[in-house]
Amino acid sequence: MALLQIAEPGQSPEPHARRAGIGIDLGTTNSLVAVVRDGGAETLPDTEGRHLLPSAVRYLENGDVVVGHDALEAAGDDPFNTLTSVKRLMGRGIQDVRRLGEQMPWEFVSHESGMPYIRTVAGDRSPVEVSAEILRVLAARAAAATSDPIAGAVITVPAYFDDAQRQATKDAARLAGLKVLRLINEPTAAAVAYGLDKAAEGVIAVYDLGGGTFDISILRLSKGVFEVLATGGDTALGGDDFDHAIAEWMIAEMGCDDDLSPANQRRLLRAAREAKTGLTDADSVPLRVEVAGKALDTELSRETFESLVSKMVEQTVRACRRALRDAGLTVGEVGEVVMVGGSTRVPCVRQAAGNFFGREPLVDIDPDRVVAIGAAVQADVLAGNRRDDELLLLDVIPLSLGIETMGGLVEKIIPRNSTIPATRAQEFTTYQDGQTAMAIHVLQGERELVSECRSLARFELRGIPPMTAGAAKIRVTFQVDADGLLGVSARELSSGVESSIQVKPSYGLTEEAILTMLRDSFEHAEEDAELRALREQQVEADRLAQTLQAALEADGERLLDSDELEALRAGLARLQEVRAGSDRDAIRREVEQLGRATEGFAQRRMDDSIRRALSGHRVDEFAER
Repeated sequence: MALLQIAEPGQSPEPHARRAGIGIDLGTTNSLVAVVRDGGAETLPDTEGRHLLPSAVRYLENGDVVVGHDALEAAGDDPFNTLTSVKRLMGRGIQDVRRLGEQMPWEFVSHESGMPYIRTVAGDRSPVEVSAEILRVLAARAAAATSDPIAGAVITVPAYFDDAQRQATKDAARLAGLKVLRLINEPTAAAVAYGLDKAAEGVIAVYDLGGGTFDISILRLSKGVFEVLATGGDTALGGDDFDHAIAEWMIAEMGCDDDLSPANQRRLLRAAREAKTGLTDADSVPLRVEVAGKALDTELSRETFESLVSKMVEQTVRACRRALRDAGLTVGEVGEVVMVGGSTRVPCVRQAAGNFFGREPLVDIDPDRVVAIGAAVQADVLAGNRRDDELLLLDVIPLSLGIETMGGLVEKIIPRNSTIPATRAQEFTTYQDGQTAMAIHVLQGERELVSECRSLARFELRGIPPMTAGAAKIRVTFQVDADGLLGVSARELSSGVESSIQVKPSYGLTEEAILTMLRDSFEHAEEDAELRALREQQVEADRLAQTLQAALEADGERLLDSDELEALRAGLARLQEVRAGSDRDAIRREVEQLGRATEGFAQRRMDDSIRRALSGHRVDEFAER
């Protein structure tokens, strides 16, 4: 008889069995997959030895899908059906992509979900579906390279991806048949790779400039704990923009119209990309291209190229400065600068980062591969293959999360740069007597007013027992999971009624919107504080006015003489008049004055209520009870 094997839930009964965890860098321009083998993480090549998989997908009329190098090769001849840089569209709405659409030759189609679909000969495709095709190829590459069963994948995303963009990435993985072990920020993954190899401790700046996104993260590494102190960047800035700058210069040199066909645009961009790559090691490169019946045969010098991209490089430096300020650190406190992303090979980019931080950046690990390698290390941990020296990753949320309160104010429940996963709860109460429902409006942003923040979701809590205003206790709980995705629940404590929502907006914030929110919160901090104080006084005035009005209508003529009644009505009118103004001190004084004036009336109403309750009863009846 065979012995019964016992194992912990989720673990193999064979003590030495491995389950592979793969790390995926789903990039704007190129993507990679990596796995830990023989104690070290390495990226996996295709059958031709190429590690980078171009993030390009071509749809054919017969339904076939071509992914990678072959798709990219066909981009110039079949631009409408060959989709590249689709990561820029992840988690965005149709309105958000209009500016990006000026640089993309596709026909965008509105969809009831709010997500932009791209028209192809094989039908309309969403950015999630396109990304899933890339992930399928990477997953198949990993499956062919390892004999161990694949437990799941750690997929990297830009640090500034919001809830919608992260959720879109998870949806793409699910569509590709991949179990997502964790989403981690790309800079954090790079820090994992360097932290393991260099045993680094202290403060590290991760400067990540890829094909379509830029991230700067300030991290503290200590004893295996990677804590993100602050993040910044631009999800619409990268090497693709360098290519467009060169292409625009070429158009000007040739004297062409800006309105070029998609095929000609592709030819220009390909020539621009090759020129940019060549300038990494050369002072000048030849440029020969023919479009729209015009030819260009010239040289592009590194000096000219650097002048074309200087403003974009300066944008990255400004983001670095803001991230340091958010972290409460100075440049001198940064111990190392890690360079990530293929665009950091551009000499003026490395020089700008080195000049700002005052030290030579680390480029020991291939900047194209370092993110995938770090993701593979974390995937190996989450797959259960490492026990002794597991790494702890503490990422942060980029913008505060909260709910709307009376007066159109935002009560922040989880402040920005809080480490995740995070759970925060706060208690609220009802505004009106007998209130049996509460609308919960979830918001994201740094300003004090609802109108200045972004709406994420709305839901209702119903079934609240009718009580006097302020008696109910409603606990609102925000939970941000390890992937940065938000869930919100509301629970009335006395009855236990509860409602919740998983925040999954149909599109995400643009980087421009995020940076504008942060900038505005600093610029308008004093103004917002004054406005919040005013709104709070107005809410207090409204509450008192509403309560007094109801009391006067119910008992005013019965319990007050004509002079007293007239005095309270006059006080109520003064309060309402002052409340319409913007002098919060005047509102506060009227609230206090009217509150004192109503004390006698309130006492009479209480006495009257007690008398009516006792009417027809003897005192000893209550004593017996």
